[in-house]
Amino acid sequence: MQLTFDADVEAFRAEFVAFLDQHLPDHSEGFERPRSCSHIPEWARRWQRLLFDNGWLLPGNPPEFGGRNASLLEQYVYLEELARRRIYHSFNPQGIGIIAASLLTFGNPEQKQRWAVPILRAEITASLGMSEPGAGSDLASLRTRAVRDGDHFVVNGQKVWTSGAHDADVLLTFVRTDPAAPKHKGISVLLIPTDTPGVVRRPFASVCGHDDVDFNEVFFTDVRVPVANLVGELNGGWRVAHGSLGHERAMLWMDYANLLHELTVDFGPSGALERDSYATLVMDAQALRLLGSAALAKAARGNEDVPAQSVLKLLGSEALQRGTENALNAAGAGGLVHPAMTSAFAPLDLDGHYGSWFDRYARTFAATIAGGTSEIQRSIIAQRILGLPRN
Repeated sequence: MQLTFDADVEAFRAEFVAFLDQHLPDHSEGFERPRSCSHIPEWARRWQRLLFDNGWLLPGNPPEFGGRNASLLEQYVYLEELARRRIYHSFNPQGIGIIAASLLTFGNPEQKQRWAVPILRAEITASLGMSEPGAGSDLASLRTRAVRDGDHFVVNGQKVWTSGAHDADVLLTFVRTDPAAPKHKGISVLLIPTDTPGVVRRPFASVCGHDDVDFNEVFFTDVRVPVANLVGELNGGWRVAHGSLGHERAMLWMDYANLLHELTVDFGPSGALERDSYATLVMDAQALRLLGSAALAKAARGNEDVPAQSVLKLLGSEALQRGTENALNAAGAGGLVHPAMTSAFAPLDLDGHYGSWFDRYARTFAATIAGGTSEIQRSIIAQRILGLPRN
């Protein structure tokens, strides 16, 4: 077993660190903060374009898509350095991590240039239209319809919990195109620009208050979408969905390393956080690192371990929730105070984590749902790892 990286991987890390030292935006400039996960302030658009142009936005991509054909291990140390510095590469994480990634996997060459590249370059932003009333975790039950009419689809229906939709330029939208087919087999995926006639977005506040408006209801009434905006095969949306959720799960468990660093800085092993709680945080972080490293090593050898992704997603999202709850308890009444109320400029987190510890804790409940609920992950683990029967 090798728990260190080879010299070429460490050289890759050093090159990225040197780039950050030279180009990272200066805290003193006082940056505009994002309104939602699909709103990118102008300074952050410049930052994302700089990363894209230098191959540091998504290093695993080829250069024409913001990368440098980095290996899996090189991508891992890249993420480690982002977490260590408490920065992120985009304020539209689902845009580049889920939607653009899905387009690069399932889209045709024209769609990659027309949609994926502008998303990666922060010229437009994107949100994910999956969940519906009555079809949250059970995507196969979605009822938003798309009917072919010549060279267009006509879309009618509703989405909900669509993060950042009111600020997004385009929605990657899952629709039913064959109501007579089995539920899994009649779904397709369309790119729907949000300024298309008939698209109505209604943002609503979360438990974090009216200042935290990210979720949306989205209504489609006779929305005409060009057939050219079909992503993947007609009625092949289930395959795209699995790819999208895989991208989302990969994003979620990495959040924990960032949290541990913040808790260490803010509370520390000898601070207000109880030693037992802090020790649990460290052990969870080590477990995630080792499990993630094992899955990463398999993937690097060409053996993707899909069930292991469920273990990582389950452990990562629930550890994130426990850790943030412990931080809120340790912070006491101060955990209810938003950083912006105590300073003109909160510490620069390019992932947009500016809220109070209560805000952060409240958002972790979404982490146990997004990308497949904890209950679904436990079912996958029970059946595909433990070999238990379905019923």
